Amino acid sequence: MTILRIDKSRWTEGLDRARQAYALVGPAPDGEVPGFRELKESEYPIMDGGQTRLSPKGVVFPASQVMMTCSLKEGDPKKDIYEAVEIDTRPRAVVGIRPNDAKALQLVRLNFDTDEYKDPYVVEAYEACTWIGLAVQAPSAMDFSTSCGTGPFDESCLDVMLVDDGEYYLARVLTDKGAVWAKAAGFETPAEDGADALIAEMKKTAEEAITSSMAWNRIQDGAVLDIYGADHWEKTTFACINCGTCTYACPTCWCFDIQDEVHNETGYRIRNWDSCMTSLFTRHGSGHNPRETPMQRTRQRFMHKLKYFPDKYGQGIMCVGCGRCIEQCPAGIDIRDVCNTMNSQA
Repeated sequence: MTILRIDKSRWTEGLDRARQAYALVGPAPDGEVPGFRELKESEYPIMDGGQTRLSPKGVVFPASQVMMTCSLKEGDPKKDIYEAVEIDTRPRAVVGIRPNDAKALQLVRLNFDTDEYKDPYVVEAYEACTWIGLAVQAPSAMDFSTSCGTGPFDESCLDVMLVDDGEYYLARVLTDKGAVWAKAAGFETPAEDGADALIAEMKKTAEEAITSSMAWNRIQDGAVLDIYGADHWEKTTFACINCGTCTYACPTCWCFDIQDEVHNETGYRIRNWDSCMTSLFTRHGSGHNPRETPMQRTRQRFMHKLKYFPDKYGQGIMCVGCGRCIEQCPAGIDIRDVCNTMNSQA
């Protein structure tokens, strides 16, 4: 592992140099809904804008993605035969991602990259990325990432971690992919002695600044049916209006629907984000709905994140403590309160 020192006066110069080998992805410029997208030649990632309103999940799992197309033209020998679209596998440098958001993408990948099936659209997009994270030195009041197996300086899912040190970035190069990106950008100046200790001190300070937490140890060991049938659910979920904001803001939600659409003489098979919070999500063709009430749908969301996922994958809970769902919920529902209630009654 190497620690480099990057002079901020050379930061954009280095990003431009790396563009010769990588598409640059990062937090979008001011004036847009804050989120991650591919940046144009004259654009650079916003490194001091705080947490983006939309998570970077869309980098590998877009909100809407054309998967297949077919010709509808009469006389075409391939009429009505769907063919997969070419997957974009260009090398991409995702710059400015928060450590817990990078962790979230690893959790999402678990659903799409299994021994039985590998979704090429997600897996190949993920593999094409080099993850250049930015440590969170001033966690918000909503941040409870240290309760979720990650944290403001979590390096586990990054290739390079940047730490802001005033006029410089300290760049901890964690993987071979990260070293290749740093070389392509021309970032090769070693950090001074003591950089590792400085980063460790910054990490300690950031983690101590997180005062929000939630417990899930009893949920982990509890019986599924007991937690599912607990008597708090009606009260816990009463305020929810099933708008789905939490699911679209969440960096770990992966539910989707597939629709066939037609435009002129071309058919499109499109995968779109979906939400377990809507009544249509589980409605059968017969009209029957196994999750007919708002309480049932809200319970499903929390059971999936805090019980079903840990039981299935053994990778901790399906939450990285970013707080987006808390900040954006119009009804003021707080996953920390729900989790602590579930845990106390498990």
